[in-house]
Parts: sequence; structure tokens; C-alpha cells
Amino acid sequence: MSRTTDDYEKLRYAQVVAVIEPSFWAGTDRKNVGSFLHYFEHITTFEPQRAWQYRIRHFTCLGVNPKDGKDPKFVQEVLDATKEMFSHKQVVAVGEIGLDEILPGEEEGLRLQLEFAKKIGLPILIHTPHHNKKKGVERIIAILKELQISPDVVLIDHNTEETMPLSRDYGAYCGLTVYPITKLSPERAVNIAQQYGADRLLINSSADWGYSDPLSVPKVKAEMENRNFPEEMIEKILFHNPKEFFGKSGRFHLE
Repeated sequence: MSRTTDDYEKLRYAQVVAVIEPSFWAGTDRKNVGSFLHYFEHITTFEPQRAWQYRIRHFTCLGVNPKDGKDPKFVQEVLDATKEMFSHKQVVAVGEIGLDEILPGEEEGLRLQLEFAKKIGLPILIHTPHHNKKKGVERIIAILKELQISPDVVLIDHNTEETMPLSRDYGAYCGLTVYPITKLSPERAVNIAQQYGADRLLINSSADWGYSDPLSVPKVKAEMENRNFPEEMIEKILFHNPKEFFGKSGRFHLE
């Protein structure tokens, strides 16, 4: 994620009270463990201070993004070097972890991080592939079942119309990522919410390396209101569900 000061100001005006930043791909592959140490320190210390200047609480998820996680040996080295950082009070999940190209090395790296999350007792944020998404979600769910990970602590993100039935049937929390170019529009996200209801459904946005909109989630709220969604349903999807899921960490506090 890369948020400018203007974006934080817009979020404040839109009455956003908290953001959760998952560990993200840097645009180029990180090639050494030190780069992860510096990055994790940045998003657990500096970024929360910057967000709070606009009275926005900033939390984070730590993990080796699948774009960096093609070598399981490297994934293990990162976990070994950064394991103490996962106990930071701002860290509310392990993530985003998952699959990108659905390679054997990615799958092994995912297993390592799932076992790590299970050991330290944090919920898990799953990244699903941009391409061959259905196949990727099927493989992710198969690995989660293989490792006996409870769906109660799993958020499968970047769902589309194609993958929602898979994530729903597994029983995980389901994320819809609103991003103008490569993911969902607000209208498509609301269509899915209309079809599947509010239970365990979360809406998020993406601050990728292309054009992105910090107000994607507020725009989903406006679209829901335009379609006369009940206020309780809107609050459940946009506020209570993320609070419930990330609250499983014991660290997601808005007081």
C-alpha cells in the first residue's frame, strides 16, 4: 500500500475511523531478509503515527506476499528473522499470504506461513491470484483443509463472482476488493453483496501501483444507500464484520 497525505485527508473527511494495511509487494521482488525487517518496522511504527495525525487508527498485517514467496527457504528465513515483530500491538493478522502464479514453491511458502499463523494464534488474510483465480482459490482451500485451519480465522480476499461460492462453501470470511482497474467496481461489489448477504462479508480497497481510489469503500456505501440497503446491513458489512474478524487478534481496538 502507498498512501499519500492527501489520501489520509480524504479518508478523514469520509469519516473513516481505521485502516488495515496488509504486507504488500514492493513493485519489485524483495531479495533479502533485511528489506522485510525495514518494511515491517515502517508499517508498524511510522505509518500508524502518520495516520493518527488525521485521527485514523492504523493497523497492519505482516507476511510474505506471494509475489515474494516463491522460494519456501526464503519465506522461512523471513519468518525466523521477523517473528518477534508479529507480537506488535498494531499487527492484527498474518497476511497477505496466498498464491500468485500457483507454483509449487508458492504453495510450500503458504503452508509455512499458515502453520506459523496457527502457532502464534493470529487470524489469516489470504491473497487470491489475479489470473486463474478459481484454480488458485481451489488450491488455497485444499491447503487450508490439509492443515486443518479453521475457516473462522481465515479471510479469503479479492473474491469475484466466480470464486464467492468456493469461499462461502469453505466457511471463511469473504473479502471483496474494490479497485478501479483490475478488481471490482463498487457496482459489482454491491451486486455480490445483494446476492450473498452480509454474513462474513467484508469490503476493502486496493492502493496498488496503478490508479487507485482511497474512497472506494465510501463509494460502496453510497451505492448501497442508492439501492436502499438496510442501514444495519451496511454497518455489518463495512464496520462490524471487519471489527469481528480482526478482533480475533485481540489487538483491534477502536476506543
